[in-house]
Order: sequence, then structure tokens, then C-alpha cells
Amino acid sequence: MGRAACPIDRVSIAIESNMTEPAKDDGVVLTEAQKRARRSRSIAIALSLVALVVLFYVMTLVKGPIILVRPL
Repeated sequence: MGRAACPIDRVSIAIESNMTEPAKDDGVVLTEAQKRARRSRSIAIALSLVALVVLFYVMTLVKGPIILVRPL
């Protein structure tokens, strides 16, 4: 039980100190080329997912209702 009190104290101290100081670090700033590459990857992933959904839909139509008629 004594171990739980220690991290909570540290977290509350860290939260209090962060609220008084404005954030100075902007993090990672991407170049325009990196932003274009990220967008291209996102579009490729989206198109792949759409193709997979279409494939599943077409396969469902091809198999038809016969898939529901099976021995129990």
C-alpha cells in the first residue's frame, strides 16, 4: 500500500508545475515533403481498406444465400 502513495504525489507535483509554465516545445515539425509523404501513405491505406471492404461485399454477393443453408 505504501507504493501507491509515492507515484500519485509525483504526478500531482508534475501537473502543478506544468500548469504554471507555458509549453515551450512544439514537438516534431514536419517538412512539406514529409507532410506529402504522410498524406500519400494515408491515402494508400484508405484505398486498401476500401478495396478490402469491396472485396468482402462482392464475395458475400457471389456466395449468396446458399451460405445460410447448411447442416446444423
